[in-house]
Amino acid sequence: MKWLLDTVYAAGLLAYGPRLLYRRLRHGRYRRGWAERLWGRVPRRGGGRPCVWFHAVSVGEVNLLRPLAAELQQHWPQWDVALSTSTDAGYDLARRRFPHWQVFFCPMDFSWAVREAFCRIRPQMLVLVELELWPQLLAEAAHWNAPVAVINARLSPRSFRGYRLLGPLVRRMLGRVQLVAAQSETYAQRFRRLGAAAERVHVTGSLKFDGVQTDPGNRQTQALRRLAGIAPDHVVLLAGSTQAEEEHLVLQTYRQLRPRCPQLRLVLVPRHPERFDAVARWLKQQQVPVVRRTRLQLQERPLAAAQPPVLLVDTVGELGAWWGTAQVALVGGSFGRRGGQNMIEPAAYGAAVCFGPRTENFRDVVALLLEHDAACVVRNQQELTDFVRRCLEEPAWAQALGRRAQQLVLSQQGAAARTRRLLERLQAQRLLSPLAGRAA
Repeated sequence: MKWLLDTVYAAGLLAYGPRLLYRRLRHGRYRRGWAERLWGRVPRRGGGRPCVWFHAVSVGEVNLLRPLAAELQQHWPQWDVALSTSTDAGYDLARRRFPHWQVFFCPMDFSWAVREAFCRIRPQMLVLVELELWPQLLAEAAHWNAPVAVINARLSPRSFRGYRLLGPLVRRMLGRVQLVAAQSETYAQRFRRLGAAAERVHVTGSLKFDGVQTDPGNRQTQALRRLAGIAPDHVVLLAGSTQAEEEHLVLQTYRQLRPRCPQLRLVLVPRHPERFDAVARWLKQQQVPVVRRTRLQLQERPLAAAQPPVLLVDTVGELGAWWGTAQVALVGGSFGRRGGQNMIEPAAYGAAVCFGPRTENFRDVVALLLEHDAACVVRNQQELTDFVRRCLEEPAWAQALGRRAQQLVLSQQGAAARTRRLLERLQAQRLLSPLAGRAA
C-alpha cells in the first residue's frame, strides 16, 4: 500500500511542480525546508523526556495553539513539544510565538519522509490541529504506538462530502485516530458518520474562543495605536484577512463616509502576505494616501494624525492586536469563495462586527453571533455602507452590538482546559497499553 501511495504522491508532485516553481520565483514561497518536507530530515530531539508532536498547517492553526500552550506549560512541564507546519508564514509565526518548542516543516506523506521524522522526533503522541489526515503519517504513528488526536476538529460540509467519496480509506484513517475533540456537535456528528468511533469523539468547543484577547488596553494594541497615530476621538474601520473583494467594498464605503466623518480611519489587513505589494500599488492607483505598517517601524515618530492615510498592515501575526484598535470591523474572506475568516477576535474586543454572506468555514460561530444579535451580515456594497454609517451615527447601537459579542465570546471559553484533560486521558491509556514504547 505504501508504495502505491508513494507513487501517487510522486506523480502529483511532478504535476504540481511547475506551479510550485512559479510561486517560488514569483512570491518567494516554498524556498525553505525541502530536506524536511521531502526526506523528513527534521531537527533531532535530544534527551529522553516525553514529547508531543503538534501539526498546525498554517498561521491560523498555529495561533489556535496559544491557549493550549499555556495549559501544557502549567500541567505538562516535563514534556518536550514539537510543532510542524506546512507554510512559510506558519513556520515564521511558530518560531516567534513558541521559541522554546522545536519547530519544523512537516514532511510530505511519503513513507520514507514520515518514517525519518518519527525517528528524529520520537513522539509519544501526535496531535493534529483541526484535521489534516494523511494515511502514511497515521500509519507511522500507529507503528510507534503514538496515539493520534485531532483537536479543535472541524469538518465543513464541502470537506465532509469530499471525504465521503474516499469511503474505506477515510474509515481506515479515522480508525487510527484515538481522539477527536470537535468544536461542536455538528462537526462531531460528521466525524462519526465518516467512521470515527463514537466513544472517541468528544465536543470540547472551539480553541478560537480561548485564544483571544478581550482587553483593547493590552500593551501590544496600545503600542500599535500610538505608532499609527490613532487618536482617542478617531473611529477605526478595520477590514481584516481581506481578499480583493472586501478591499474594493470597504474602500468605497470609506470614501463615501469620511467626508461626513473626518474622524474615520481605515486599516486594511490583507489575508495573504504575497498580496501586500499588489494592494499597496492598487491603493496608489486609486489615488488613496497610504502608509504601510512596515514603514512605521522605520520612522522615529508615530504617524501624524492630522491627515491620516489608509493604513496597510503588511505584517504577519499582528492582526489579533490590530483588531483591538477598531470600533467597526469587517471580517474578510466572506464575499469570495474562501468561506470566511475568524470573526471571534474582533468580537472579543467588543467591536461592531460585520461580515459578508459566505461564512461556511465558521458556520457555527456565525450562528451563535447572529442568534445573540452580536454581529451583522452585509451582502453587498450598500449594506456595508449602511452598517458603517449606522455605527457612526448611532454609537450607542454599535457599542451595544459589540458588548453582546464580547459577552458571548467570554461565555464560550474553556476549550483549552477540556482539550488538555482529554489528551492526558489519552496518554494514560497509552501507558496502560502492552505495546507502549515498542518503537521508541
